[in-house]
Amino acid sequence: QVQLVESGGGLVQPGGSLRLSCAASGRTFRNYAVGWFRQGPGKEREFVAAIRWSVRDTKYTDFVKGRFFISINNAKDTVYLQMNSLKPEDTALYYCAAGITIWGDIESASAYSYWGQGTQVTVSS
Repeated sequence: QVQLVESGGGLVQPGGSLRLSCAASGRTFRNYAVGWFRQGPGKEREFVAAIRWSVRDTKYTDFVKGRFFISINNAKDTVYLQMNSLKPEDTALYYCAAGITIWGDIESASAYSYWGQGTQVTVSS
């Protein structure tokens, strides 16, 4: 069993930055893919970014490419999502998720077995 805890959300002005963290406990991330998803007000949950621990390949959805960056801290068993140039439309509850999945399914929420509780990101002036 893997427990995931997100942190780092908050209120930020447009153009600002935040770094979200996803810490694992109970079992290491090291055989898993870790993804970030988000759900904005009145919207469905959507894929944001993912990384595979073993090979470190990454994938981003088009609307965050060049602005968001996913990375791993091995020593802390933690995955980060660095979010830059934030826009009001990035406002959402952000979730991290972990699962043993093939790369072709990496954008699908159903491919992940474990989910955190979410951290709120609000982009507003």
